[in-house]
Parts: sequence; structure tokens; C-alpha cells
Amino acid sequence: MNYSNINISYDLLIWIGLIITIISQLLIKITYSKYQKQENKKRLTGFDVARQILDKNGLKDILILETSGYLTDHYDPTKKVVKLSTDIYHGTTISSASVAAHECGHAIQDKENYTPMRIRSKIVPTVNLFTKLGYLSIIIGAIFDYRLMIIGVLLLLSILLFQIITLPVEFNASIRALKQIDKLNLLSNDEQKGAKKVLTAAAFTYVASVLTTLLQILRYVLIANSRRR
Repeated sequence: MNYSNINISYDLLIWIGLIITIISQLLIKITYSKYQKQENKKRLTGFDVARQILDKNGLKDILILETSGYLTDHYDPTKKVVKLSTDIYHGTTISSASVAAHECGHAIQDKENYTPMRIRSKIVPTVNLFTKLGYLSIIIGAIFDYRLMIIGVLLLLSILLFQIITLPVEFNASIRALKQIDKLNLLSNDEQKGAKKVLTAAAFTYVASVLTTLLQILRYVLIANSRRR
């Protein structure tokens, strides 16, 4: 058995995953930064955009709160709250409007009981448990018994499932965001093109996460196989 080839495979998978992650992060950072410097013509803040979208979709009861951090924006379905980071909440840029609209897209999904979103929410506790047990099994298996590593890999597949289910949730939220921006005339046609680029770049980070996780799982499979031999 050629162990040097196996080591090369391990290293190659690590590097491919790292490159994918770096590219996705650079893409969102560059795109976001570009349009975060461009003011929208109506001078609408992220809060303004979110409030208009929510109100027009019968979601006046949903609060919009400011939160700290960089791109920490999210919708909390349990508390029915849209949380926008400071730059997005107060920003009057194309990026601010895009991100705020995207989070409102999740709120609309919640209102309409969007199936992938419901499935994702329900499996979170199970995925968290399986993830902890999976990594523990892999660590112990790498030392004592490769069969425990196989069990760990199977448990880690729950992460991949979660990320795959997340893709339609995020893509759909962006589609809804762009439709709302156009329908409510929140951004001009040229600005909408910028908004689409911001949301597309953000979506790529989720695709990158799926690919990276897949490579990581494959790496563990190779390690388990080498232990077996």
C-alpha cells in the first residue's frame, strides 16, 4: 500500500476545501464592499427597506432590531424578529437594502410555511447532536477502531443534509427579496442589478459550504479506509 499517495490525497482535499472557502469569502467581501459604497437614490436605510417589505406583506407585528457584528443579519423565526447589523440597519446603500430585503424574504417564508425552511428548523437539534457525536466518534476511531470512524462519518452526513436543505431556503429568500425590491420600487433598475450581484455572491458562500463539507467527509472516509488496511 502506498501511504504517500494517501497523504497526498488528504492534503489535496484540505487545500481544495480551503481554496473554495477563501474564494467564496473574497467574492462576498468584494461584492458587498463595492455596493456598500454606493448610496441608493432614495436614501433608504436597511431598516426602511425591511419595514416597507414587512408592512406590505402583512407582517407589521415583526420587529426590526439592530445587532452588532459584521454581516450578522438574520431572521429569528422563534421570536419573529429581523435582526440587522449596524451597517445594514443604518446604511443607505445598495448592499444594505439587499441584505435587509433578503432577511425579510425569510420572514415571508415563515409566514407562508415554506417547506424547506420548516424542515431545516425541525432538524437543527438532531444535526447539532449528531455533529458532536460524529466528531467524537472520528477522534476515538482514529485512535482505536476505524469502524467508529465510519459511524462518525455517517453521523456527519447530517451536516451535509442540513446544508443542502439550506440552499433552497437561502436562494428562495433572495428571489423573494429581489421581487419585493422591484414590486415596491425600492431601488432603480440599475441598483437592482447591483442587489442581484450582492445576493448571488452571498448565495455562493452556501454552495461553498456544501462542497467544503463534502470534501471533509470524503477525507475522513479516506482516513478510515487507511486505518482499516
